[in-house]
Amino acid sequence: MATIIAKRVLGFHFLFQRQTWCVLRKEFSSTASKSASQMTVRDALNSAMEEEIKRDESVFLLGEEVALYDGAYKVSKGLWKKYGDKRIIDTPISEIGFTGIAVGAAMAGLKPICEFMTFNFSMQAIDQVINSAAKTFYMSAGKVPVPIVFRGPNGASVGVAAQHSQCFASWYSNCPGLKVVSPFSSEDAKGLLKSAIRDPNPVICLENEILYGVSFPMSDEALSDEFLIPLGKAKIERAGNHVTLVAHSRSVGVCLDAAKELETIGVECEVINLRSLRPLDDEAIINSVMKTHHLVTVEGGWPQSGIGSEICARIIESPAFSYLDAPVLRVTGADVPMPYAKTLEEHAIPQPPNVIKSVKKSLNIPL
Repeated sequence: MATIIAKRVLGFHFLFQRQTWCVLRKEFSSTASKSASQMTVRDALNSAMEEEIKRDESVFLLGEEVALYDGAYKVSKGLWKKYGDKRIIDTPISEIGFTGIAVGAAMAGLKPICEFMTFNFSMQAIDQVINSAAKTFYMSAGKVPVPIVFRGPNGASVGVAAQHSQCFASWYSNCPGLKVVSPFSSEDAKGLLKSAIRDPNPVICLENEILYGVSFPMSDEALSDEFLIPLGKAKIERAGNHVTLVAHSRSVGVCLDAAKELETIGVECEVINLRSLRPLDDEAIINSVMKTHHLVTVEGGWPQSGIGSEICARIIESPAFSYLDAPVLRVTGADVPMPYAKTLEEHAIPQPPNVIKSVKKSLNIPL
C-alpha cells in the first residue's frame, strides 16, 4: 500500500507515460480539419476547464495534485496560478472523501469537476458516484440536481498492470442517472468536457492516458470559447460502404488504422466514433449498418457485458437486424486482468490486426 501511494503522490503515471509518447503518437490517425491548428488532448481538456471556470463562477476543480503540481498528467497546468485555491483545490489521497465533498457541493448549487488520478480508484468512491450523485435528482422528485463532472484517465495504460489498466465504460454506462462520454480526439475532449460541465446532470468523462500527449487537428470552430459537442451524438470519422466499425476512445484510432490498411484490398470501412456511451447514438449506428450490412464493434474493455454487447442487443432489436449479411462481431480486450509483461499486455488489448481479421471474417474474405 505504501508503494502504491508513493507512486501516486509522485505522479507515477505521468512520469512513465512521458517516456512513451514518441512511440505511441505514431499509432493514431485522425480526420482532416479545415484548420492547420494542432492541439494535444491534454491541452484541449485544459482549455475546456479554463474556459468554463472563467465563464461560470460556480465551476471549480478538485482532486489529487490538480493545483500546485499542475495535475499528475499536467491536464490542469497553470489553472491554480491563475485562479487560486478557491477554484483549484488539492485534496488528500482519499477518493471517498473528496468525491463526497464534490457531490455535496453540487447539491448546494456549485458545479464541481472532480478529477480521479485514474478511474481505477474511482471504485473507492463508487457509493458517492452511484448512490449519491446519480440517484439524488430522481429520489428528490427533481428538487435536488447534482451538476457534477467526474473525469480522469480510463482504460489500459502502459506497463502499470491490472489495478491501473481497466475500462469502466460499461460499469458507469449501466447506471441510470449518469451520462457517460468517452472522447477520442482533441475536439472530442474539449467539446464534450465543456458540454459535460454545463449539463445539469452528473457526467462521467472517461479520458485515456495514452491519448493525453497525442496531437490532433483543431478546426477554427473548435478553438472558440463556445465550442460544444452535444452529449449523445456520435461522429462518423470515416465514411465507407462495406462494413461499419464502432468504437470509442483509443479504439477509434485502432479502427482508423485498420480501415486504412483494409482500403488497400478494396474494403471501405465506415468508422463511427461513439463519443457518448450514455446516451448512446442508436440512430447513427443503425443507419450505418443499414448501409453497410456488416458490423464490428471494437473496445478496450472486457467482452462480458461490454459496450459492444449493448450495441449488439440494440441492433438485434432494431430494423437494422434484417439488413445484416453476417453476424455482428466484437473485438475486445482479453477476458483477463491486465498482464504486466509487455508482450502479454500488447496481446490483451485490441490492435489493428485483430480488427482486420474480424472484418475479413464478416465479409468472408480469406484470412
